[in-house]
Amino acid sequence: MRSYRNLLLFLLLATLWGSAFMAINAGLEYFPPVLFAAFRYDVAAVVMLGYAALIVDDPIPRTRGEWTLVAIGGVLLIAAYHVFLFIGESDPHVTSAVAAVLVSLSPVLTTVFARGFLPEERLTIVGTVGLLFGLGGVIVLTNPDPGSLLGDGAVPKLLVFLAAASFALGTVLTRTVDAQLPIETMEAWSMLIGAAIMHIVSIGLGESVGDVVWSSEAILALGYLSIAASAIGFLVFFDLLERLGPIEINLVSYVAPVFAALSGWVFLDEIITIATVLGFLLIFCGFLLVKREAIRAEIVRYRSTG
Repeated sequence: MRSYRNLLLFLLLATLWGSAFMAINAGLEYFPPVLFAAFRYDVAAVVMLGYAALIVDDPIPRTRGEWTLVAIGGVLLIAAYHVFLFIGESDPHVTSAVAAVLVSLSPVLTTVFARGFLPEERLTIVGTVGLLFGLGGVIVLTNPDPGSLLGDGAVPKLLVFLAAASFALGTVLTRTVDAQLPIETMEAWSMLIGAAIMHIVSIGLGESVGDVVWSSEAILALGYLSIAASAIGFLVFFDLLERLGPIEINLVSYVAPVFAALSGWVFLDEIITIATVLGFLLIFCGFLLVKREAIRAEIVRYRSTG
């Protein structure tokens, strides 16, 4: 019964995070991109701060190390990731499926950054091949024209790639900080700081609340991203992380693009191209090669306990 519960929660998380790309594309019809991301985490931060206050004895970071963790989360995991992602997705060449597949490169990028910041991490020859598979998937997706690198959505797709890189770097840097902080507290304050940074960036880009077109669709997109994809999604994620471990839960990045493509097709009439499917398969193969030892160990552990 527990395995079925884990599977259902895993699919729920993939659905929430995969369909979030569709909600972003839908909401960008009504919001300036960075302001949209900032509004999303204004709401999510309030929800998470309230939740942290209910379940954590002391929901406020106290030490320098704890504030360092929050700063990394706010700057890289929230602000940089969503600024790049939302601006990238504002281009019509970046469909929900393409954005989801580019973001799914994050686990492979995490391995690369870990090699530089965590000395105990090693990237073998096979792991390097896996990395090249992942990068090949990005090249297939972006399909850059050497004669016109600024055309056909290459730049917005690069921005989404930078979003994945920001998230991967932030994930690695949090492991370099010697501090213990309840994850609810870290996420709540990271969301708050990230939202503040995005408001500053939005102002710098000349975005204005007056540019927002308030409609039922806009409110639905904002509400879905704030409550479902952010607040509920992170709660499900950390629940599964505690019981499944990082290897199994990381695979959600490779299931989410399926739901992104399906939701974009159903709700936004987006076309699923051969390049999207091929790019996803290459990135997925790259992940399997990079993480092959950990996945093999996880399978052995699962069989021994079963």
